[in-house]
Amino acid sequence: MPALGVNIDHVATVRQARRTIEPDPVWAAALAELGGADGITLHLREDRRHIQDRDLRVMKETVQVKMNLEMAATEEMTRIALDVRPGQVSLVPEKREEVTTEGGLDVIGNLTRVQEYAKRLADGGIEVSLFIDPDERQIDAAHELGVSAVELHTGRYADAEDPKTQEQEFLTLVKAGAHAVRQGLVLHMGHGLTYRNVSRIADIPDLCELNIGHSIVARAVMVGFTQAVREMKALVTR
Repeated sequence: MPALGVNIDHVATVRQARRTIEPDPVWAAALAELGGADGITLHLREDRRHIQDRDLRVMKETVQVKMNLEMAATEEMTRIALDVRPGQVSLVPEKREEVTTEGGLDVIGNLTRVQEYAKRLADGGIEVSLFIDPDERQIDAAHELGVSAVELHTGRYADAEDPKTQEQEFLTLVKAGAHAVRQGLVLHMGHGLTYRNVSRIADIPDLCELNIGHSIVARAVMVGFTQAVREMKALVTR
């Protein structure tokens, strides 16, 4: 059964809409743990649109499960990660104008830069994962860099407009996941997953971790954070 990583970014999005102190993503992380979260994921963006430096540092002191820091492969973010030392760093692509992460990291096109930052993080004792599209060439490049894990981008599956397209994207994820495992990489998946579409993904062989955020936060508005996480956990581990 895959572990459930709960992304609490969009709790911070609500807070930053008013530049106030609530809702506090640190509190959401604690409630997520009570609901059965196996990890807490947060993305410290360069423009600080939601998670702030304070959130990262307080969560490092309070989160009792694995903390997964999503970040761009930059000098500033690498320095922060090496200072805070989360359990895992996931290197992701980042563009200022995007609403959310739109695709996987182009490891092939940025091999030297990604290799430099991945090595520095690994040398600092941090597990490194790369958020990539379900493309065997990108998986091979990640393997070449010696990172611990890859997180396959599930957005095209989640956003498919008809059952046939969704089935094709699902099979692409299955094939890419098997390739990653053969390469000795720990397999994670995430992006756009909801209570309606997560079950098939959770059943993919050798899947170690799912990272889910927006759907849980949206559900939490209606039923509370702990209950929302509990419901997603039940679907992931059924």
